Amino acid sequence: MTLEDLYTTILSRKDADPSSSWTAQLLAKGPEKCAEKFGEEAIEAIIEAIKDDKAALTSEAADVLYHLMVMLACRDIPLGDVMNELARRQAQSGIAEKAARYITSHTPPPEKAPDPRPLFLASNTSGSLRDSVPHRLTSS
Repeated sequence: MTLEDLYTTILSRKDADPSSSWTAQLLAKGPEKCAEKFGEEAIEAIIEAIKDDKAALTSEAADVLYHLMVMLACRDIPLGDVMNELARRQAQSGIAEKAARYITSHTPPPEKAPDPRPLFLASNTSGSLRDSVPHRLTSS
């Protein structure tokens, strides 16, 4: 299966009866719910990466990709647009690409951007993500 295959399947569920599939149910709940599910799956993938559980991380990575595709479909963003953006970025270094975004911006970068991490990670002052994972999720 390719990402294009997955995206095509998801698009085919957009107009389906929500009782017919999980994807149709999720899409019917709107972009906010789709984004919420994507965020949940991303956090679960982070936790499995910290735990170094390769099988669980592989499973969570599949969930992240699926929920990203659902979120894109819900907002009518073609997968091709995302792939084109990746191709455009590949033509330059990541450092140059980031600098170009700041230079072409109409506003200067903020002094300190808000912390994008979930609260349980952002409130951690120890410097270790492992310390932020609830104890029941860690193996040590």
